[in-house]
Amino acid sequence: MTRSSDKQACPCGAANYVQCCGRFIDNGEIPQTAEQLMRSRYTAYTLHRDPYLKATWHASTRPADDIAQDDGTRWLGLEVRKHVAAGDAATVEFVARYKVGGRAHRLHEVSRFVREDGRWFYVDGNFPEPK
Repeated sequence: MTRSSDKQACPCGAANYVQCCGRFIDNGEIPQTAEQLMRSRYTAYTLHRDPYLKATWHASTRPADDIAQDDGTRWLGLEVRKHVAAGDAATVEFVARYKVGGRAHRLHEVSRFVREDGRWFYVDGNFPEPK
């Protein structure tokens, strides 16, 4: 029997939710690349899955308090521009589109990730200057 969620599109845009980010967020699988982790973190933001966000944030930069999310944010899509891995470090450049109060915005970030004991963690990111 196929559940309706089995065919639900993943917010990250890569595949259906169950086969894509749902296997990490809901089923505890471990992302094998920094890009998979970044996509699953984007999806967790769209679904307000704060425990997953905190669990995948590196301890050295993880916020001590709850992650503040604006409930009025409507996430519209994700574009991964570049994924560069070098051993146990990686960067992922992406653009996430969203709306707040009817106004469209873009978050362009180059995120840094590290792998420790076989698990990828988000460290931090910077925001490239527009060209």
